[in-house]
Amino acid sequence: MTVAIKFINPFGTDQYNGLIRETMAPYLRDGTELVVANTSNCPENIDYYYNKHLIEEAIFEEVIKAERERFDAVIVGCCYDPGVRVARELVDIPVIGPLEAAMYFAPYFGHDYVVVTDHHKAVPYLRDLVRLYGQQANCLDVSCINWFVTEMIKDTDGVARDAMNAAVAAMMNKGAEAAILGCTIISASYEKLILQTGEERNRAVLNPNTCALKMAESLADLKRQGIYQISRRGYYQQLQQHNPIEYAAVRKRFAHRGQGEV
Repeated sequence: MTVAIKFINPFGTDQYNGLIRETMAPYLRDGTELVVANTSNCPENIDYYYNKHLIEEAIFEEVIKAERERFDAVIVGCCYDPGVRVARELVDIPVIGPLEAAMYFAPYFGHDYVVVTDHHKAVPYLRDLVRLYGQQANCLDVSCINWFVTEMIKDTDGVARDAMNAAVAAMMNKGAEAAILGCTIISASYEKLILQTGEERNRAVLNPNTCALKMAESLADLKRQGIYQISRRGYYQQLQQHNPIEYAAVRKRFAHRGQGEV
């Protein structure tokens, strides 16, 4: 079954698109089309929460646009999973957060796991996501390598090696059976190193990009087959169901902020 998936880098620049594309392409199944795009007209640095909330507005518009372009699923390319739950309220196609996807895949690789993220500021935020996703029993620790995304792209090999050393150390220290590289650029950097050098892969270390891709393919299949339908009864109820006039007014007034169409 042919499906089209859009991966949206939320960073407000296209400088990460090539890295994501080249490290995800080997894992596309036959019939999957992957388009890697990025937000625009928003900050490039998602590491600070004011920026992050501005970026999320642009993400919402990109997700709406992806559905209009007839993509079957969307991946929001950051392990903050920025705007993912709000975006599910806005569209009927599956919207996948890489960290959430990796956490749900993790039990198939080991009983428990650790998360290695990019920098100290991300650690408490990802700990909050662990609780939000109900993973406290299985996630034994969240730690970081203290790289910021704007520096990672300059030395992807260094990022990959620091991340793997940190992941192995964290698994040993906490007695965990698996690890998640909790940043899409960290995991892409590691994947690039493996693909270029042929180094032996640590199969207990999960790449959220690959997990998100496989979840997107599966949910897109279900959507194509008429099996997937997001519930609008409660959490994901849409404003237009409650008050279509208010929804139209909100879109007319605010959609331009993310360069979206009403």
